[in-house]
Amino acid sequence: MGADIPQRGRRWLAPKSTWPADLTSQGADGARVGAAAVAPRERALAGRGGLPGKSKRLEGRGTALKVRAVIALKAEHRLEVLLDVAELPRSTFFYHQARLLAPDPQADLKAAITSIFKKSQARYGHRRVHTELVKQGWTIAKKTVLKLMRLLRLVCKVRRKNRYNSYRGEQGIVAPNLMKRQFEADAPNQKWVTDVTEFSVDDRKLYLSPVMDLFDRQIISYAIGTSPNLELANSSLRGALATLEEGQKPLVHSDQGFQYQHTSWRLLLQNAGAVQSMSRKANCYDNAVIENFFGHLKEELFNRVRFLNTEALTAALHEYIHWYNTERISTKLRGLSPVQYRAKALVA
Repeated sequence: MGADIPQRGRRWLAPKSTWPADLTSQGADGARVGAAAVAPRERALAGRGGLPGKSKRLEGRGTALKVRAVIALKAEHRLEVLLDVAELPRSTFFYHQARLLAPDPQADLKAAITSIFKKSQARYGHRRVHTELVKQGWTIAKKTVLKLMRLLRLVCKVRRKNRYNSYRGEQGIVAPNLMKRQFEADAPNQKWVTDVTEFSVDDRKLYLSPVMDLFDRQIISYAIGTSPNLELANSSLRGALATLEEGQKPLVHSDQGFQYQHTSWRLLLQNAGAVQSMSRKANCYDNAVIENFFGHLKEELFNRVRFLNTEALTAALHEYIHWYNTERISTKLRGLSPVQYRAKALVA
């Protein structure tokens, strides 16, 4: 007689051997058909638009995904029905539920990574984020930072290749390549590099002509204009030459753009005692550092924002260059910005 009395505290379930055949039958591909052929207790839920439509979440997934689905659905349906459809033992479910609901041991680290990424306006990849974390006192591998950034979906954009070319043939004197890809400098104002890059805003163009000091990769002078003319390049050079101290005669490297072959450019250099150097024809690697700066500029600013006009882009360029010089860290500069690196070097 006792065999006919259901267990207290647990709703009676018939053994699977007594269930309708269609509940435990296998399809042509060997998959369980239980979600489509619903048992009577599940049909009641189906009539309310419940379990069968959502049970697809529970089938053919990993344990953790099934547990998350059961947690999401258990407020609407009986737990034992959900566990049966998901084919999850109760002990397995409660074990994973406890893990999912437990405090995240990496919560503080994830928050620090997210904060650094947002502060950089989504410009930093995992290497620079790792550098900032180390400066904050974290001990962590770069691969771990990369893994967590992927988990948090913190992705910086990849650079596009779209290079402005100012070469118009030999229109003056072509200087020899004295730089020879030796892009390191022992002190400020020893070696400079320069070039012009182009931006398109609707049907208008904007051009940037910066001069970079290879000692700390700082943009020491720049000019912005709507035409890549002689004055644009000369203006940025005059600004850079004005920063020189007595006896400083930098090597100034550029490509073979018409601006740099012109007499006015060469006279500015000669009057300051600077030495001119040019890349070989059609060889961007001879001026790779300034090209790299343009790549970062477009990746971290121009390709991320749709500018309505050239005035808005001009203001953004001023802001970006200031941020680049004063805040943007570089692994080549021991995790410092150009301004920070120079200040530290001058004190040492």
